[in-house]
Amino acid sequence: MLYWLGVAAFALAILISVSLHELGHMLTAKGFGMKVSRYFVGFGPTIFSVQRGETEYGLKAIPLGGFCKIVGMTPQDDDVAPEDQPRAMWRFPVWKRTVVMSAGSITHFMLAAVAAYFAAISLGLPNTDYPRTDTDTLAQKPVITIAECTWINLPATQQECVPGQNGAIAGPAYAAGLRDGDLITRVGDTPITTYGQLTEAIRALPAGPVPVEYQRAGATATANVDLVAAQRAPISDSEGAATTVSVAGVGWDQRSVPTMIEYGAGDAFGATADYGWFLFKNTFEAMKRIPDKIPALWNSITGSERDPETPISVVGASRLGGEAVENGVPELFLNIFISLNVFIGIFNLLPLLPLDGGHIAIAWYERVRSWLYARFRKPDPGRVDYYKLMPVTYAVILIGGAFTLLTVTADIINPITIFK
Repeated sequence: MLYWLGVAAFALAILISVSLHELGHMLTAKGFGMKVSRYFVGFGPTIFSVQRGETEYGLKAIPLGGFCKIVGMTPQDDDVAPEDQPRAMWRFPVWKRTVVMSAGSITHFMLAAVAAYFAAISLGLPNTDYPRTDTDTLAQKPVITIAECTWINLPATQQECVPGQNGAIAGPAYAAGLRDGDLITRVGDTPITTYGQLTEAIRALPAGPVPVEYQRAGATATANVDLVAAQRAPISDSEGAATTVSVAGVGWDQRSVPTMIEYGAGDAFGATADYGWFLFKNTFEAMKRIPDKIPALWNSITGSERDPETPISVVGASRLGGEAVENGVPELFLNIFISLNVFIGIFNLLPLLPLDGGHIAIAWYERVRSWLYARFRKPDPGRVDYYKLMPVTYAVILIGGAFTLLTVTADIINPITIFK
């Protein structure tokens, strides 16, 4: 029950954010004097509508977004009444049209910022400095986690590690008295300040006993660890060929760095900005990887395991929101909402028709072209003919529709799950 309530709540939150996106267009258009004839939430058959002044407001049957109709968005619009011609959007200065067309994305960014701020002071924000790569992990403080059992020869298949069976032995560090959370400061004669240095120092020593200095609860002590020779992959390349090195049965303790951080009311402003920049950078990186992920999406539909790094649709995001509510993790619900709003905001600014960014790009192209023609004392070439761009627009719609269908299908047949 909680799961479906979470799914419904997340879907409603996205519907509201998309409706506010269109509201941003409408308010800025009206503020500049443009005529907005219609503002609707949803698509398809009209459930109800009401006329207020020159604008019709209403609700439609399919709750998958919304729209507002700004009169005369392009010079080719043929439904502009003669009395509305002076207020047609295309006649307004380019900076005003830019504000109107970017207002939707700005609304998404504002929603994300407000949600992130309240998350920062209540539930906490993800730690943007948390290590996400092998290189990041190796640079962390050498706080360790202990393996009670370790492999001499890495098994070909995943199986339980039991000392004395299948080439497994008791963990040397555990046997020497080291425990989870200990901070290693020296191995033999080598001072240690990072986890990478710890791993390198151990692997560089011959098998046998070595004194390991550590700190626990503020006290310094030394344990004699009997290193053993074992097969291990290179430190920063888990896919590399295994070689025989000395091991102690230790790893980096992930709990030593918080994954979430809660802030005070003042500090939350800076944390929100930092988290927003983090999301912007990672959203662009994720968008660049989308073409490479399409085969994995298709394979997940045809029976392969779903790659958690593949894109998701609003359906998939809503399912994750349901999981977050079901498992009592409201911060995850909020962070998915924040991330999705940032993605939608950036995506809508891409310079492609029919996206908002496409209209902005054309407006500035016209402005720059007119300026250049004036510099060379040539007559203004006028406005771009949108009809000539229709093949490209249809191609974008077709590709976007196919990609949406692919992600929605994958999210229904083989969804990404966080809690298993």
